[in-house]
Amino acid sequence: MNSPIKPPKSTFSKESTWQRLRVRAEASFRKKTDATLPNSLPPETTEALLHELQVHQIELEMQNEELRESQVALDIVRARYFDLYDLAPIGYLTLNAYGAIQQANLTVANLLGMTRGALIKQPLSKLILKADQDIYYLSHKKLMESGDTQSFDLQIVRSDFSVFWANLVVTLADAYSHDNEDSLTTEQEIRVVLSDISARKKAEFALQEARLIADKANLAKSEFLSSMSHELRTPLNAILGFAQLIEAAEPPPTIKQQKNVEQILKAGWYLLELINEILDLAVIEAGKVVLHLEHLSLAEVLNDAEAMLEHQAQQRGIHMQFPLASELYFVQADRVRIKQVMVNLLSNALKYNKPNGSVLVSYVKKSSERVRICVQDTGEGLTTDNMAQLFQPFNRLGKESSKEEGTGIGLVVAKRIVELMSGAIGVESVVGKGTVFWVEFDLAESV
Repeated sequence: MNSPIKPPKSTFSKESTWQRLRVRAEASFRKKTDATLPNSLPPETTEALLHELQVHQIELEMQNEELRESQVALDIVRARYFDLYDLAPIGYLTLNAYGAIQQANLTVANLLGMTRGALIKQPLSKLILKADQDIYYLSHKKLMESGDTQSFDLQIVRSDFSVFWANLVVTLADAYSHDNEDSLTTEQEIRVVLSDISARKKAEFALQEARLIADKANLAKSEFLSSMSHELRTPLNAILGFAQLIEAAEPPPTIKQQKNVEQILKAGWYLLELINEILDLAVIEAGKVVLHLEHLSLAEVLNDAEAMLEHQAQQRGIHMQFPLASELYFVQADRVRIKQVMVNLLSNALKYNKPNGSVLVSYVKKSSERVRICVQDTGEGLTTDNMAQLFQPFNRLGKESSKEEGTGIGLVVAKRIVELMSGAIGVESVVGKGTVFWVEFDLAESV
């Protein structure tokens, strides 16, 4: 005889479960109602109970609806968390206080060529190149001791043993969890932001190498200029010496010979000035200049400069006006070098002035600690383009074909010297009215 057809096991099991629950619920209800309610209830009481039950039913439906909305909102938050955490363009890691990985996003896993599951519970130090592990341990120690955010660069090893540069920003935070008794507990965790900076490091190394090559080339240039300047200056001094002997010889040279000697001396002195300035610039760029800083009176420096340039000013019919002797300022500077700077600025003010013009030298106290020396001329002035090209070696701002001799190095040397003495140099100019070159130095106590 064929056995009767039975419903599928899963359906049978589910219905049996519901039936058992129904029977238990009815039995519990009868037990409670038998103990608390009389056998019959007045109609008013029954109606009130039905009303109460309907209200409770509506409340339950509303609560269920709120639960469904909360579930939808939770699903949206989870989706956002996935986008922000797992799909972020940088890596995120969460470590316990001992440095073991608790969480990792997909970016970190892809960077390392590993699955997230393989990363969990691994010490982060295990992924760091051995040569850089001290950087990590030291930063971890500082983080745990001070709680301050740590940022550092090191090399990390991928699963295929290739290496890449990474920047790690590590912070300490409190993590909240529930224990077995459902009580809220806190413990410290370490949060790591990991970025691949291989491209940046490559650019930095290339820049360092280029800078090293440039420094070597600059040093070689400076040494070459220094050597050549010495080699040229020795025979040039001999030429100038013999020209001076011819000029002072007995019997004196003829008029034609005198003109030739003057031409030799003029060209020789100009070439010597050029060589000296090139040598000066080479020494400064090579970092070999030696300064002897002392307390100096600006009045004394300017008096010496005035004496050196007074004859040149008279030849050009230019009036030079200096500050009153009662205006006393003392600065911290090298005596020879500050005089060199002031002579250069005054010489330029004379050379590029108008006929019968003037040069005004003045002081401006910029603060309780700084003083500015201004050299103002009445020349044709400088355009904005001209001022942008100032302080460039061998740039005479279009004056190469003028009758005024110059090397285009003096201002460059002056700027470097001023800066070496913790000073500053600048220029202000109005076309057609003149130019003001200024230098600033630290004030010193009068002695």
